[in-house]
Amino acid sequence: MKQIKIFDTTLRDGEQSPGCSMNLAEKLEMAEALDKLGVDIIEAGFAISSPEDFQSVKAIAKVVKNAAVASLARCTKEDIDRAWEAVQHAAHPRIHVFLATSDIHLKHKLKMSREQVLARIGEMVAYAKAKCNDIEFSAEDASRSDRQYLVKAFETAIAAGATTVNVPDTVGYAMPQEMEDLIRYIKANVKGIDQVVISVHCHNDLGQAVACTLASIAGGAEQAECTVNGIGERAGNASLEEIVMALKTRKDFYQAKTNINTKAIYRTSTLLSAITGVAVAPTKPIVGANAFAHEAGIHQHGVLQERTTYEIMRAEDVGISKNIMVLGKHSGKHAFKDRLISLGYDLGEEEIAAAFADFKTLADKKKVITDKDIEALINLDKRYTEDTYTLKRYTIVTSEENKPRATVTLENDKGEIKEASAVGSGPVNAAFSAMNELTNNQCQLLNYTVQSVSEGDDALGEVFVKLGNQDSTITGRGLSTDIIESSLIAYLNAINKAKSLTSTEKE
Repeated sequence: MKQIKIFDTTLRDGEQSPGCSMNLAEKLEMAEALDKLGVDIIEAGFAISSPEDFQSVKAIAKVVKNAAVASLARCTKEDIDRAWEAVQHAAHPRIHVFLATSDIHLKHKLKMSREQVLARIGEMVAYAKAKCNDIEFSAEDASRSDRQYLVKAFETAIAAGATTVNVPDTVGYAMPQEMEDLIRYIKANVKGIDQVVISVHCHNDLGQAVACTLASIAGGAEQAECTVNGIGERAGNASLEEIVMALKTRKDFYQAKTNINTKAIYRTSTLLSAITGVAVAPTKPIVGANAFAHEAGIHQHGVLQERTTYEIMRAEDVGISKNIMVLGKHSGKHAFKDRLISLGYDLGEEEIAAAFADFKTLADKKKVITDKDIEALINLDKRYTEDTYTLKRYTIVTSEENKPRATVTLENDKGEIKEASAVGSGPVNAAFSAMNELTNNQCQLLNYTVQSVSEGDDALGEVFVKLGNQDSTITGRGLSTDIIESSLIAYLNAINKAKSLTSTEKE
């Protein structure tokens, strides 16, 4: 069975998805999760795009222990210098250079001739190779490029020292059969192709990203570029979990395997959702809430008799627990720690202590504590920033005759306690208005999402809010059995992040 490398670009291409930006602490936690997941290469960012991106790539390069760490770079010396400066201290550094090869890009974007592009590829790949041994070259818009010219571009890159050549379907235009044929054509016609790794990078504009990636693997590709939950620009990228589980489930067909620890897939997916505030659709393959659910009676009967009648994968194989009650209000820290280990979490003592305190608070409110509840507590993102403001108490008064009024009391980091009241179109709107007054928040509310974490009338309610201004978008998350309280916690979490970001910029 051939080995397929998994190149994860969640932190670069994925973060370019609107509303999916992350701060440094969040990127570091995500990078460590990807390393534990077993990805072969982590594309940590585009180092020259901003000082913040440079710092995050540099920090990730220092903490990742197993995976190669790559930075994207255009075919310019400035980009390559910046990329190398960011990744040079990685255990396995990689520079990922790209240049478009389709005539439409050459004419309208680059305004360069084919000969000029080939010369640039040769010069810049060689320049990168002089700094780093592991060089990936991507022919942007490869799927819409003239095939004979694409062959010349890859031959030029290989001759200059590229160790991986990437075939992107940049705009999600290709169909699976076309991608498979293209990979076979490249394997048959590019000189030196047997000495390098062939990679594919597919976008999902027509819903074909995973299918095109798998077809490319069938055609001979050895590296798949993808993101957790399929996040990415426009309609997203090929989904890591779908590619990996397709290869695992249909190894008889693809005769291929990956290094991914599939039991870590679900918790990596939920971590990303907690960080970005972008929920996974219930029908999302592999990690969606309905992926292993059966409502139809005939299906339920079949699964009870023999699981394989309607299930081609086991939920446990991707790290989804059976959601049974294992702990209660009288459970101790040791039992809680053992349950975290069984769920696959490897936390430090301080993190366990903080999570246990949250668990005890929740246990006083809920009769039944499920694994989903525990995982939601672990993924609380309050640890990503120091709290400038803390919610002390709130009162909501509403009736059919009068507009809702909220009174909110906050404590700042100086120990000062302040209170404000406001009316609004609803109780949440009124509370948010009061918090705006107390914190002098100037960001606008862009999105407000509510979802249930578990089942029952005492289920945890999870709220995501997105605040934004002209410069950035910030995600806040709240968790409580009281949906109003969840909303206030989420809003305050986002405000604290915004304040932390502002103070960091001033420094």
